[in-house]
Amino acid sequence: MPETSTLRLGTRGSPLARWQAEWVAARLAEHGIAVSLVHISTQGDVKTGALSEIGGQGLFTKEIQRALLDREIDLAVHSLKDLPTDPVAGLTLGAVPERESAGDVLVSHGIASVDALPRHARIGTGSTRRRAQLLHVRPDLQMLDIRGNVDTRLRKLDDGDFDAIVLAEAGLKRLGLGDRIVHVIPQTMMLPAVGQGALGIEIRDDDDVTRQAVAPLNHAATREAIVAERALLATLRGGCMAPVGAWGRIEADTLKLDGVVLSHDGARRLFATAQSEPDNSAALGIAVAEQLLAQGAAELIADARNS
Repeated sequence: MPETSTLRLGTRGSPLARWQAEWVAARLAEHGIAVSLVHISTQGDVKTGALSEIGGQGLFTKEIQRALLDREIDLAVHSLKDLPTDPVAGLTLGAVPERESAGDVLVSHGIASVDALPRHARIGTGSTRRRAQLLHVRPDLQMLDIRGNVDTRLRKLDDGDFDAIVLAEAGLKRLGLGDRIVHVIPQTMMLPAVGQGALGIEIRDDDDVTRQAVAPLNHAATREAIVAERALLATLRGGCMAPVGAWGRIEADTLKLDGVVLSHDGARRLFATAQSEPDNSAALGIAVAEQLLAQGAAELIADARNS
């Protein structure tokens, strides 16, 4: 692209969103691409209350996508766990950079693991997925809603509102807060959200200049894993607020995908897994979703929405 061109990158104003945008801008600068950041407020930034009450689908992305379609910006960077799986006409993922850690972590003062949590401990999370998976292994826990950015949640923990909170490992690491992690919850206990730990760089599908600019940031293995996870979620029609977890990864040149769906209270847990060639990622996601649907996943998702 011409040296005088500057790409306009749309971002939310939260510390984590700014980190993500600045990271992408820095990577593009390494390839000689100038970037200016355009801050955009989304519904998720201004609404209060539990995500399950105010609606989570597109809460952090719609306004940014609208700005992209209106050509007010040239690209946007999303946390892929926030990006709905329903396609938006005119937009496409131009690149998916290499994934950070995908898992969830426990943050507390002096409690070393989920198993070590005292009975009836107060756990802060705004995620139905985390809530259900923790209740599946520890039905005695008090699951309490928590909202706000990472700093706000940590402050509520430090103020004594909770005995522990659950956060994404990637977000803490990206903000330089990895020292707050006391326990990385194993994938056997808690599968991550679809796309957790991964970023998506969204562009207009007719913008070949920006497509070429962001192409070097794409990480093929991460992209195939994300495609599989998102195909699973789309087939389940779960949405980002459903108690659904998925973990795609390439091991020994094979794409593997685990998926889980739970009841809202964690009493029922459905699990499925499969593997394929990496270039068959979308079909793999559909296949794992169909395994879950055959076990009754649609009923659990519907019940969770009504809970």
